[in-house]
Amino acid sequence: MKKTLRYALLLALTAISLGACQPKETRIYDFTAIANDGSEVNFADYKGKVLLVVNTASKCGFTPQYDGLEALYKKYQDKGFVVIGFPCDQFGHQEPGTNEQIAEFCRINHGVTFPLMEKIDVNGENAHPLFQWLYSQKPFEGFGDSDTGIFMDKMLSGRNPEYASNPDIKWNFTKFLIDRKGRVVARFEPVVTPEELEPAIEAKL
Repeated sequence: MKKTLRYALLLALTAISLGACQPKETRIYDFTAIANDGSEVNFADYKGKVLLVVNTASKCGFTPQYDGLEALYKKYQDKGFVVIGFPCDQFGHQEPGTNEQIAEFCRINHGVTFPLMEKIDVNGENAHPLFQWLYSQKPFEGFGDSDTGIFMDKMLSGRNPEYASNPDIKWNFTKFLIDRKGRVVARFEPVVTPEELEPAIEAKL
């Protein structure tokens, strides 16, 4: 009996040891960013919430999506939903302003109240680590067959025929949905409007 007990204990300790050696799953809570006002944001503070992380721009054909994103934020905020915008100037030089100018533009023209971060790179050697992780979790899978999607594909393939083979961000207003456990569950390209995201968001709330 004692021998059996010792054996069971040994197995339990081995299992615990092996478990401790397993690599930790990266979640959004492992990242920080700088807010538009210069303060540090720790995403661990958003534990238990559903997040929509978006790279934004003020002079883009998709800029009116700010209105839809703000509407989503207002509609679902009380249920634990947060939109987080990351301005970026890597696509057509469509976000040329300073952080202060961007915040003022968003507030005056689109009534934005959801959190805005400082302007960052989302692609390349200076890409923010959060976005590197986001598109490693949900790589690019195409723009779809809508008229706008076909236009985007033609535009980008004309510049780089291999563009679709890379997982990274293709244009402004790419959206990543994060569940309450901090995992990336969906990626939506700019051609998908905020209004079209409601079913996916509601499914996670």
